[in-house]
Amino acid sequence: MTKIIGLTGGIGSGKTTIADYFSALGVPVYIADDEARKIMQTDEVIHAIKNTFGEEVFEDIVLNREKLAAIVFSDSEKLKKLNAIVHPAVKKHFERWVLKRKEAPFVIYEAAILFESGGYKNCNQIITVTAPLEQRIQRVIQRDKTSREQVLKRMNMQWDDAQRIAKSDFVIENTDLEKSKAEVEKILKILKIRQKES
Repeated sequence: MTKIIGLTGGIGSGKTTIADYFSALGVPVYIADDEARKIMQTDEVIHAIKNTFGEEVFEDIVLNREKLAAIVFSDSEKLKKLNAIVHPAVKKHFERWVLKRKEAPFVIYEAAILFESGGYKNCNQIITVTAPLEQRIQRVIQRDKTSREQVLKRMNMQWDDAQRIAKSDFVIENTDLEKSKAEVEKILKILKIRQKES
């Protein structure tokens, strides 16, 4: 049976870079945030978002993700409501995706809020990607063309590294790309050994 390896880390930790390297080494990778974006365009989810957040988060029937993000990252209760709409749909989609890859010994499930969403409960092993706080802030400011204040607001909605590490099987400190790649290769070897033993 295909094992599910959770891959997570705070915003700006570079977990997608790590996921891409696993993919380059032949491991099937599911990027939950990317899939969630697509799922948020489906009629069923759009209808639920409209009912919960009103017409003001839409512009000419198109969901304005920035407006929605501004609302949910300022109010944890509203974030919970959005997650309650999106997460079950992503979970279903992921389950179908895994079935199509049942020949793979394991797959990577990459999710920013793996712990906060409860998604970690479906994982056999968990990898957390970390990086120094300042480096993470700068990465996100450059990537999203946003302000420091907005980045910190989003960080405050997530678990911190210590919480994630306490529940993880592996930790990759992602400050130097070559070192991170070496860590991925090492983890991959361990996962393959464990898979044979199970």
